[in-house]
Amino acid sequence: MRPGESLELTIEKGVYRGLGLGRAEGQVVFLPRGLPGDRWRARIASVERGYLRAEPEALLEPGAGRRSSPCAFVPACGGCCYQELGYEEQLRLKEAVLRESLRRAGAPWDGPIGMRASPETGWRTRATFHVEMAGRGASVGLHAEGSRTVVDLDRCLQVSDAMNGVLEALRRGLARRPAFAARVADIVLAEGREGGGVVACFEGRLGLDDAPDALAVSDTPGLSGVGLRVGSRAAGRFVLLRGSPHVVSVVLGAPLRSHVLSFFQGNRFLVDALAQHVVDVLPAGGTVLDLFAGVGLFALSLARRAERVLGIEAAPTAVDDARFNAAAAGLRQVRFVQADVARGLPIGAPDPGERVVLDPPRSGAGTAVVRAVAGREPAAVAYVSCDPPTLGRDLRTFAERGYRVGRLDAFDLFPDTFHLEAVALLTRV
Repeated sequence: MRPGESLELTIEKGVYRGLGLGRAEGQVVFLPRGLPGDRWRARIASVERGYLRAEPEALLEPGAGRRSSPCAFVPACGGCCYQELGYEEQLRLKEAVLRESLRRAGAPWDGPIGMRASPETGWRTRATFHVEMAGRGASVGLHAEGSRTVVDLDRCLQVSDAMNGVLEALRRGLARRPAFAARVADIVLAEGREGGGVVACFEGRLGLDDAPDALAVSDTPGLSGVGLRVGSRAAGRFVLLRGSPHVVSVVLGAPLRSHVLSFFQGNRFLVDALAQHVVDVLPAGGTVLDLFAGVGLFALSLARRAERVLGIEAAPTAVDDARFNAAAAGLRQVRFVQADVARGLPIGAPDPGERVVLDPPRSGAGTAVVRAVAGREPAAVAYVSCDPPTLGRDLRTFAERGYRVGRLDAFDLFPDTFHLEAVALLTRV
């Protein structure tokens, strides 16, 4: 079989990254938008070692779980690969993908998985929208499936009405300043769980001389703060132009400040449940080591049950937020260190009975960090993961160091997408 050829394909199951898996002439075929039970006519896009990649041409017969998408931009927009799948089916599919990812990584889990569902709309408190200059002006939205082309969105179901209003105002502003719009690559928006204003940060090929244009474009009452990143995303610096760069979310009764560029769990409906779950599964007392601590979500939630908490986080804005949040809560037993986690360990001899929270980015903790954590012989580790394959890889490494999973739970922080948050509780064998 060659690229460009057409084939008919029945989707056997969903796999990670929102793909459907079928077979043609004995070969595995991966198809975007393919849902379990679907029958498609597809075109071969590429031939890889051991499998084919295909592109959808026509849905010949829908699977049992299909629905009409509630979003007008499906299938053009690549932001929600499961919008055409009923929500209960989404949860079942995500659990199956999580189990298969762990099995393929050599860390199978046959026990129960507690799954927390989320409302499907208005859940996101932080989002990055892309900007592209087109013939008719500036397109502002998300990328098309498998492409860098921006799908112009006048409304995104993932975000609140307030954020959608800001997005529309910024689109109009960029249309009036095409030269500035051509230099903007992304717009980062952040909002607190309870609202209270939206903060925007412009990113791209920008300098301080772009400040007047950024302020003109963002002239809308929905914005409580505006800034731009000068220089590259990796090495640039944030410049505040108006208002405050922070939003505030109340979690487990405590206000947490976060900078527009700080990482914060993005689902307004489940962040309380996630934080409480980590508190509940880790034994009370002792010392807590919070790795990839962000603005202190888990560190501060655990602090009232622990003797001492140390958080390690690399991002300077997040460390500033975490220290502010600890001081505002009067939690003197909590300390935060700015360091790369891989370089920040070891940090001295561990206390007996140490507890560890591990909440790495999508790339996972990695072998070196897992070995360093296991080498401290903590009493328990709560591994919070947003990527099943890297979770499986790291759980296998923990197993090699004498730790087993005693409990696995999942939180659908990203409904209608292929992403899933999982929390694995590990204890020493």
